[in-house]
Amino acid sequence: MALFISVEGGDGSGKSTQLENIKKYLDSCGIEYIFTREPGGTAIGEKIRNVILDPDNSEMTDLAEALLYAASRAQHVGEIIIPALESGKYVLCDRFVDSSIAYQGYGRMLGDVVREINAPAIMNRMPDITFFLNIRPDIAMSRISKRGHDRLEQEAINFHERVYEGYLALIEEDKKSGANRIVDIDANKNPELVWEEIKKVLDEKIG
Repeated sequence: MALFISVEGGDGSGKSTQLENIKKYLDSCGIEYIFTREPGGTAIGEKIRNVILDPDNSEMTDLAEALLYAASRAQHVGEIIIPALESGKYVLCDRFVDSSIAYQGYGRMLGDVVREINAPAIMNRMPDITFFLNIRPDIAMSRISKRGHDRLEQEAINFHERVYEGYLALIEEDKKSGANRIVDIDANKNPELVWEEIKKVLDEKIG
């Protein structure tokens, strides 16, 4: 059965490195998959992504931001994710709805409205496995200090701390529900050791 895998984490958590490792792993297993990202993943979604992350759009309201993420996701799920899974392909996604709950629900303090507007967008599809790269935002943000910052990366540290707390709340919620979807990975370690943890889970799930 095809798996839907997402990778989550704050800015500077090392997602790009581990996503590349997962892609190489799937390639080595001979698994057919698509790699995609949020916001984006489709022609329409990428246009929305540019609007959301453009530093010039400083006047964007928090609710408008959340709605744009949900709009991009609705297109993404309908056009890319569901067709891929139904055709038997794995889906590897850089962020999914957990990001919106953490960034807009907690970071922007919009609360449950974020879940409500995303409910129709995800079309009852959630990842089978979500790897959360767990690293405190002050450490993570120091990793990206030398590169260009998009509109969300430019936010003050207290915003990123709220995002982090949001992710921790999602992990706790996942545990209490018994879903065990979210795999909490210590991202403070050397990237090779982080990958070893991820690979162990993939070996168990994929065999």
